[in-house]
Amino acid sequence: MSIPTQSLSHEDIVAVYEVLLGRRPESDSVIEYYRHAGSAAAVVRSIGQSAEFAERRISSPFHHYHSSFDPLAIMRRHAVSGLPPRDGHLTNFLGVVIHGKFLPGILGDRTGQVEDIPIPANWHADIAEWGAALRAVELARESFTMAELGCGWGCWMNNTGVASRRLGLKPHLIGVEGDEGHIAFAREACASNGFAEDEVTLFRGIAAASAGTALFPRQSASGIDWGLEPIFNATEEERDRALRVGSHDELPMIPLDEVIGDRDRLDLLHVDIQGGEADLEDSCIDILSRRVSYMVIGTHSRQIEGRLIDSLLNAGWILEMERPAIIRLTEGTLLTLVDGVQGWRNTAL
Repeated sequence: MSIPTQSLSHEDIVAVYEVLLGRRPESDSVIEYYRHAGSAAAVVRSIGQSAEFAERRISSPFHHYHSSFDPLAIMRRHAVSGLPPRDGHLTNFLGVVIHGKFLPGILGDRTGQVEDIPIPANWHADIAEWGAALRAVELARESFTMAELGCGWGCWMNNTGVASRRLGLKPHLIGVEGDEGHIAFAREACASNGFAEDEVTLFRGIAAASAGTALFPRQSASGIDWGLEPIFNATEEERDRALRVGSHDELPMIPLDEVIGDRDRLDLLHVDIQGGEADLEDSCIDILSRRVSYMVIGTHSRQIEGRLIDSLLNAGWILEMERPAIIRLTEGTLLTLVDGVQGWRNTAL
């Protein structure tokens, strides 16, 4: 066997092993062998074809979901080949472009790239969430209307909107978000992905069962913290102090029926509201059952997952996708490391 003359450094080989296999090379001779493989790409290809890498990939917790449909087949049906890159943006497998400034800590070195299909996961979602959201798109007919509660930069607005448009459906995308800068990101993202102004409705406020006001944290720069939680039922003293020091804004609570408006129904409701999802569902079960066809819910604890399952099954909904929250036990306390995902289909609609 001839040995290529180009060599990689000791640190290069160690880094590739740690990224792909989660460990250091087993010996100096292995490092020396791969140093002369010709290129980093050749090393990656070689290790990527190994049984150890295949086993490690399959063992990802994001492969451990339960569903009544094939989410991998759905993802592959919607994957677009030959996508061109765009400067300053990451392009995902659906053709959605995401500006690097939205998540500078995550996307800073990925702009100008086109991302592969995210199996089992990418930087913001896994098979369960991609599959359930795209399932709602495929169940829609003629038009596709969705609402994203806690929309951030509008990720699910744009992902499902682009997928629905490619199927020939007329989209209307609705977002509710408390952070002013994130609302601006969502508006820009929708425009960058080709949605007209009359195809997008954005509310700055807090998704809730009924009208009112709540306190929402301010951050120094948008795009840093995506897990900000509103304060409901603040005392007058708490409210005055928060507004005086500028730590929070007082925002309207926007009821679900106002979000839906005079539209016949929502084909998809995506809910990710930092722990308030079960309370919202309990308070809105009537309107959900009358006017929402499909829900994808980000669950922030095992307790919330149980509440949702009890309530929605009793209301006649079908659980089509479930991947539980990934937790860590710390001295008997359950700490959620990664949100869970539930996909629910409304049999009444």
